[in-house]
Amino acid sequence: MNFRHIDTWLFDLDNTLYDANSGVFPQIDRNMKRFLMAEFDLPEDAAHAYQKELYRDYGTTLSGLMTRHSLDPARFLHHVHDIDLAELGPDLRLIAALKRLPGRKAIFTNASARHAENVAGKLGILDQFDAIFDIVSADYRPKPDISAYEKTLQHYAVDGRRAAMFEDLKRNLVPAAALGMTTVWIANEAGWSHGDAGVPADIDDHVHHVAGALSDFLHDIEIGDA
Repeated sequence: MNFRHIDTWLFDLDNTLYDANSGVFPQIDRNMKRFLMAEFDLPEDAAHAYQKELYRDYGTTLSGLMTRHSLDPARFLHHVHDIDLAELGPDLRLIAALKRLPGRKAIFTNASARHAENVAGKLGILDQFDAIFDIVSADYRPKPDISAYEKTLQHYAVDGRRAAMFEDLKRNLVPAAALGMTTVWIANEAGWSHGDAGVPADIDDHVHHVAGALSDFLHDIEIGDA
């Protein structure tokens, strides 16, 4: 797999830099549901349904809450990212894989920078990234809003054709491919990772590579000189 043309590497955070089968993201999902239950006095099933509706219609639950309810985003982010990261520890193979990549590396996430720093710190990879593009830096316009991708490329003053994006949600790779990026889907069996209403029927055309384990994939690709 030829990645010799790539000098800018963009990585999603949750379920991408760590295994989707870990217990980390279910905690976030649970906290979002509990937030909706308390905020709107909803029973659990109704809160779950509303959370998924907002995610489907607005890209993230937070974006939907801000649009429909003018919700303070800081309060939401603080609540949902109050999780236990004890399950995570230094990922030596991922550390080595990231070290071999030439050029700039960034975390590109719909979460907060604080959450990204906490997770990357636990994995031992925080010092491998020179930037974190979070939901705040995107002006709360989350992936797959193309403006978030454009701002990220503008930060590096790089043509999309020299960038690669790694992501567990297929729909978030559509704008990346449209901007010329090489896209890599971190495959998992969760239904939400494959696509939702409102995404192109040919969504798989926007996935250039499929990776089972991120670290294995990064060790196998051909890269240019650092």
